[in-house]
Amino acid sequence: MISSEENTSKVKEVWGKIKAGVKVTPTMVFSVVGDSDSFVPRPWPKTVFQTALIEAAKSGGETWILHRGKDHGVSKVVREAYQNYGVMEFEFKNSKITIEKKERHVKLISIARGGTQETKIDPTIYNTEDEESENFLLQFEKYVSEQEVSFFSQKMDFRMPVPIAIIVCEGDLETIAHIADALQNKLPVIIMKGSGKAADLIVDYLQSSKSLRKKASVLFGIRFDDTSYTTLHEYLMTIRRNRDLVGVFDLNKDDPLKLSNIIGEAVVSCWSIANILPTTTKSNTNLLRIQNNLLLTFLSISGSSSLVNTLAIAGSSVAWKLLKRKVIRPEVRAINQLLEGYKDESRSYVLNPKYTSPASLPLYFYFGYQLLHESKHMKASGHILLLEALKANRCDYVRVLLDQGVEFKKESLPELYDQTVSCKECKINEEDCLHMQWILMQIEESQANILCNEYRGLRANGNENNKEEIGNLHISVAESAKYLCRKIWQYKEDRSPFDQMNTNGDHISDILLWAIFANRKELAEICWLRSENQLLTGLVCSAILKKLAKKANNVKEQILSTDLAEHAALLEKRCLNIMDRMYEENTTHAIEVMDDEAVVWGIHSSPLTFAYENFMYDVVAHVCSQKNMNKQWYNNLTPDLKPFLKSAFTRPKAFITAPLTKFVFNYMMFFTMLVMYSAFILTSIDTKYYVQDIARVFEYYVYFWGGGDFIEELISCFGCLESRGRSHRGNYSRMKRYLYDFWNVVDLLSYALLISALFVRHFYTSETFTIARRMFSLSLLVMYLRFMEVFLIHRTLGPTLIMIKEMLKDLFNFLFIAVFVILGVGIYYHANLFPDHQTIWEGDWTEWSFWKIIYYPYWQLYAELNLEFLEGKSDEICTNVTSEWESGLMERCPQKDWTVSGITGVYLLFSNLLLVNLVIAMFSYTFERVQENSEKLWRFERYTVINDYDWRIPSPINIMFLPYRFLCCPTREDCCLQKCRRIHCPDKVKKEKGKKKEAVDYRRNFQKIIAHRIHNHI
Repeated sequence: MISSEENTSKVKEVWGKIKAGVKVTPTMVFSVVGDSDSFVPRPWPKTVFQTALIEAAKSGGETWILHRGKDHGVSKVVREAYQNYGVMEFEFKNSKITIEKKERHVKLISIARGGTQETKIDPTIYNTEDEESENFLLQFEKYVSEQEVSFFSQKMDFRMPVPIAIIVCEGDLETIAHIADALQNKLPVIIMKGSGKAADLIVDYLQSSKSLRKKASVLFGIRFDDTSYTTLHEYLMTIRRNRDLVGVFDLNKDDPLKLSNIIGEAVVSCWSIANILPTTTKSNTNLLRIQNNLLLTFLSISGSSSLVNTLAIAGSSVAWKLLKRKVIRPEVRAINQLLEGYKDESRSYVLNPKYTSPASLPLYFYFGYQLLHESKHMKASGHILLLEALKANRCDYVRVLLDQGVEFKKESLPELYDQTVSCKECKINEEDCLHMQWILMQIEESQANILCNEYRGLRANGNENNKEEIGNLHISVAESAKYLCRKIWQYKEDRSPFDQMNTNGDHISDILLWAIFANRKELAEICWLRSENQLLTGLVCSAILKKLAKKANNVKEQILSTDLAEHAALLEKRCLNIMDRMYEENTTHAIEVMDDEAVVWGIHSSPLTFAYENFMYDVVAHVCSQKNMNKQWYNNLTPDLKPFLKSAFTRPKAFITAPLTKFVFNYMMFFTMLVMYSAFILTSIDTKYYVQDIARVFEYYVYFWGGGDFIEELISCFGCLESRGRSHRGNYSRMKRYLYDFWNVVDLLSYALLISALFVRHFYTSETFTIARRMFSLSLLVMYLRFMEVFLIHRTLGPTLIMIKEMLKDLFNFLFIAVFVILGVGIYYHANLFPDHQTIWEGDWTEWSFWKIIYYPYWQLYAELNLEFLEGKSDEICTNVTSEWESGLMERCPQKDWTVSGITGVYLLFSNLLLVNLVIAMFSYTFERVQENSEKLWRFERYTVINDYDWRIPSPINIMFLPYRFLCCPTREDCCLQKCRRIHCPDKVKKEKGKKKEAVDYRRNFQKIIAHRIHNHI
């Protein structure tokens, strides 16, 4: 019989050996029990248990997993989970990362029971040398719970008890006895519901004690006598009395990530019980006295006026009671050292915010928050905890810390990017990397390197100069992040001092941009709600994510691309929800807010303009945007035709300058030009008729109109005279956006043809002017196509034009496929009908034989079969004499070849039944797609027209106003007219600006209040 002292000595010895073997003190211990012989063949979800166990262990920091080391049962399941963890975490290096290596944060400890120790030696598992009894394991668990660990840092003298949880799978009567004893010793127990036997029996008994004997017999498959049943009932009664210390994880229903919550809550629940620390020993009495003195000292320092009330609250947190420390006064510096030590001692793992609670592992956050709150150093030292919460994706703590007024220190920004966005394992220069860092490098490599790699390189060198560079690196990192944000959509940086998003919440804007690049959805929402200009900021974030998703899709990173696209859609949807609610609350300001300009990360724009530039159809088609367009379209006049026409007499200036008036007048001038152009081409191209004066008037009017209209298109492309719109983007991006519009391409084509016709007519003289006539005719044809744009503003005809434009894209895709089929068939025809033909490229280019190659198969698409020719029976005059057809005197006769008829039949079957029906199906799909979104697409195109005619002047009248527009530019703030007005009417201008600023400030607060009402993450 082993005495109690000998047993305690043995426990200490084993504890010391394990610590020496693994070379670390644990910050979390799991003791998995339940090995037993099963008489009931019941399968249970072992994979769920393995995943949950390892995820919880990784969350615990330096975690020990204790098990019995058997070669079957629960021990085998635990061992397989641990081996899978090694393979997934360390890949092929698993066997080299032995248990004492610091890279292995989860360590498996085998405390073998008599006759069950594993014989195979695994360097990644620690095995105790002796065979231990079941009672020994219980004593060891109790001993572990009484040990102290430098929970925050191994180098700091701030110590706490080692947290331990007993996890129960399956199990027999001994397991139930073990659980009852553990609960009496105030050790938390987690039951794996669904694993069968003892685990399920305990869960059933806690829910209902009825039919205990029957349930026990069914679950264990053994016979119970009265003595055994009585003993079992007593153990279960003990467990029921301590049910507050028992957590239950349902293997069939719960998500594996929830085990971390259940364990953390069970541990905290145990520690919060008053008698967790024995009060009979002298050492504990001294400890309580020290804690009371510490509390009184702190109260005297803080100058509290209500001592009684403070005594009732201060010093009552779990962390404050359990923290064993030699420092009596918790100064800010000591608290900082306490929290910062965690960075080098443990590893943060990204958790699913859906399954986190305040007590979820790691307990660092729970204890750290309590210590900061207790010591009144939340604002001074909370940024350290905030940084770790951001890295670990602990949204609950991020939200609470920001509510407590904790500000993120920009000095931590490089570390945040390095540990969340940077690829530590990928060798960017040696092999392909498909993670976010690589995607950012495709945007701008130098800036992405500063963002992701600079901090790591400086930390690796570690000299004094590098420490100073690291201290200033946050400025470069913040600027690089903003630069990448602008570079994605080619925006020019706006450094204007007004309206900056980051004037009051720079730390929030930095966190938000990081959350976008790191794709942290819930953290992005938390920061977005606390930012300024929620509407514009949300749209900017959505646009960035869309672009990143597109780049990820280009490298076939489908999962990342889909996730980024979903995040972008989520942010856009939130903005739409804000717009809906604002329109319901205050229609006027909801309409006005769409034009409020602001600066977000150097991007100067307004919500409506930004949405249009980045093809956010839902935002542009929203009722707020449409109402704003109507105000602009009618120039703040009544948005109805009859009252609008009457305003020509009541408010002539507003009527004349309205975009609608300019639009109608422009197309009246356009139609007049088309009539003159048509008359000129039909009657007056030849010199004989050109001498008539009226013909010259027609021609030169066309030239003047074309010149004036071309100037307006250049202004539209580069935004020279715009007060708003695309002027805040770079010239390249504005030109790209301009050419994306189908009608703008048609415009440029008409100008190119008109200029070409003009040069051919006046610099390539001929008697008949045939080439000039063709060029003018082609130019006029394109002009008529251009004129169809006038119907784009019409609610019925507009969607029809959009449909035609989209179908043209399908047609071009079809022709791309058809051209190769036509070439292949045409060459086969020509090679067998005219063998060894040598004069394909001879003569004028219009007479090349190449055109005959594509002539017959192309027209066969439209059922022009030409079978007589393909069968060698052509009625045309031709010859088979080589010298005659080579000289070009006569056409060569086709030779009869039966294979040509066979290929013709196959080609006609393929082209007429497959290709033609394919393009019809494509048209049908496009029709349905456009019809479904016709209103949305029409509203988007409508804004294009309205935005253009806000500043456009119809041609050729605009030519007279060009000097005034370019010199004065009255729509801009730096215009000379505006400067004169500020000089001569300073009070009026100041009053107008003040009134405008008040309205803008109100609308900002308005959208913030609406955003907070809709979303509760604030």
